[in-house]
Amino acid sequence: MTQPKYITDIDQVVQIPKEEREILKRITKKFAFRANEYYLSLINWKDPNDPIRRLVIPNQGELMEYGRWDASDEESNYVVPGCQHKYKTTALLIVSEVCGAYCRYCFRKRLFRNDIKEAMSDVELGIQYISEHPEINNVLLTGGDSLILATLKLRMIIERLRSIAHVKVIRLGSKLPVFNPMRIYEDQSLLDLIKEFSTPEKRIYIMAHINHPQEITYEAKKAFQALHEAGAIIVNQTPILKGINDDPVVLGELLDKLSWAGVTPYYFFINRPVVGNRDFVLPLERVYRIVEQAKARTSGLGKRVRLSMSHSSGKIEILAIEDGKAYLKYHQSKHGEYGKFMVLDCPKDATWFDDLPGNEQYWNKPKKKRQQVVWEKEEQSVKAING
Repeated sequence: MTQPKYITDIDQVVQIPKEEREILKRITKKFAFRANEYYLSLINWKDPNDPIRRLVIPNQGELMEYGRWDASDEESNYVVPGCQHKYKTTALLIVSEVCGAYCRYCFRKRLFRNDIKEAMSDVELGIQYISEHPEINNVLLTGGDSLILATLKLRMIIERLRSIAHVKVIRLGSKLPVFNPMRIYEDQSLLDLIKEFSTPEKRIYIMAHINHPQEITYEAKKAFQALHEAGAIIVNQTPILKGINDDPVVLGELLDKLSWAGVTPYYFFINRPVVGNRDFVLPLERVYRIVEQAKARTSGLGKRVRLSMSHSSGKIEILAIEDGKAYLKYHQSKHGEYGKFMVLDCPKDATWFDDLPGNEQYWNKPKKKRQQVVWEKEEQSVKAING
């Protein structure tokens, strides 16, 4: 199997000048670096603003003071170690803390730290919880990246889930279809696994993370085709990222290329206010305008995408932002407020639901849990040491 070599030392990326690598080392001490030869080959190194470069190469903006480690309060959703149950019918199994790529915008950037452990190598407690809750009809394997797991490990988890009658859908969250497509189309045992357990009655979905049309290469399309032939359904989700895909032409091209390849555009997300992500953040109103202009450039197949915020209280769909007002509704709700319609003032500089005046009336902010307090104290200590 001709798998690309993985690279975790920024000094090995010789296309970056040595002086710049020395600066980037400071960032990798806080947020690890991980990429591979294939993905790095997609970068035009002559272009300092190349979107793939911005996606995986550390940038100094990551050290700016901004955000929280757990912006969507995922810690409050854990029911047993390694398993979250935020929405009634959906459970998440955190099966890996490793990604193929460490995307610099990641909303679980806390997993880049060596002292954080949320994934469980033993998923027994999570599977037992799911088996005892018949309202759960779909399970997302995430992390990290679920397809970074060895196929034998993945088979064990999927076999266990398929033995639970009420689990109809298994979802695999992954960037590997575009980051390391060879892992998919060269691993026949993986394709056989999907073919065996993705049936007309109970499908396996690949929740792909494709951010830019430049990622949709010949190899990526070969991976899509292999997954389709194995019976998987592929959908895509991406945040709108400053300097990467915040252009209606680029975003429209992404919607077209996804649709042409049989990959359903599923969600456009507002980038979460996570530590280290300030350089990727855009105002809500600007994101809405970009998305609407992009949708105007594509067919109805591309227009299926929804613009949402994965907030602590649920997935909040942005229906419109007009004349200083944000028109929103709960697409998913932690507390059963499905479809609840909201109209709030939207300041020009608002980047998140919490920035909208009056948002508090629609949800109860959870108290900080132990881990969040520990992370914040560590941040304060580091700032004090660094002056």
